Amino acid sequence: MQYRDYYAILGVARDASEEQIKQAYRKLARKYHPDVSKESGAEEKFKEVAEAYQTLKDPQKRAAYDQLGTHRAGEDFRPSPDWQKQWEWQGDDSGFAEQIDLSDLFAHLGAAGARGGAQRPMRGRDFEVAVPITIEEAYEGTQIDLDLNMPEYDERGRLRRVPQAFRARIPKGATQGQRLRLPGKGGRGFNGGSNGDLYLDISLRPHALYRPSGHDLYLDLPLAPWEAVLGTTAEVPTPGGRVRLKVPSGTAAGQQLRLPRRGLPKPQGGSGDLYAIVQIVVPAVTDERERALYQQLAEASTFDPRVQLAQESGHAH
Repeated sequence: MQYRDYYAILGVARDASEEQIKQAYRKLARKYHPDVSKESGAEEKFKEVAEAYQTLKDPQKRAAYDQLGTHRAGEDFRPSPDWQKQWEWQGDDSGFAEQIDLSDLFAHLGAAGARGGAQRPMRGRDFEVAVPITIEEAYEGTQIDLDLNMPEYDERGRLRRVPQAFRARIPKGATQGQRLRLPGKGGRGFNGGSNGDLYLDISLRPHALYRPSGHDLYLDLPLAPWEAVLGTTAEVPTPGGRVRLKVPSGTAAGQQLRLPRRGLPKPQGGSGDLYAIVQIVVPAVTDERERALYQQLAEASTFDPRVQLAQESGHAH
């Protein structure tokens, strides 16, 4: 079955009111009516507009159409078995997408509604809301207050927005991209149908120190040149408090030093790791004595940091 975007055909938003849909239809119907329009393809356009309006003007059909989700115009798709069961499709499921056109599908829904009466329960719509939290909130867990304007249909099928306030618990260890479900907190059911669900899409706010990857955390660890060469012990911040990290001698820039179980908690127990990425920091200001010591090191050392460049240059010739 090919998807047709009825909202785009009428040029209205997906949360357009009944009156906005009606006005858009009337305007387009006048524009493309075959008896008055001189435009090429006006008759087909008129039929397309009428088909979209016949679905979106009916609350039951519109709710069913919305639950098909969004697809690209002309994209082949197949309604889910749950959708078919909810809307009482009685056709042969094995060839559903090939046997029926989208307009035929909603004509069937209209006939089913007439047979079943206007009081057939309809489940409310599911909604999603973006919830950004801090690394600290992800580490400890938190509660958030949501004040939302939820679109819902009234008894006459008109779309309106109703203020809804929720308090939701975000468990510790929530990660970037995680989706939390609040059952029954979505759109209100119609004709006694159950409410939809509300989904919280978790994102982690940028942090001054930490970069998350799943339950692991990464941070930059600045070292002075002599600390990297000789080794040292450095204090490193973690979400659970500062810890001491042993830096071995000869540590290179970019090397990752692992602190086990110092990342974000995992839902089933345990924690991710924290990785300290070594950054060699050169002093911006040196006094005469320091410069003299660097000069002695330069004269005594046989270390060549660009030896690989010389080797590769030789291979190139």
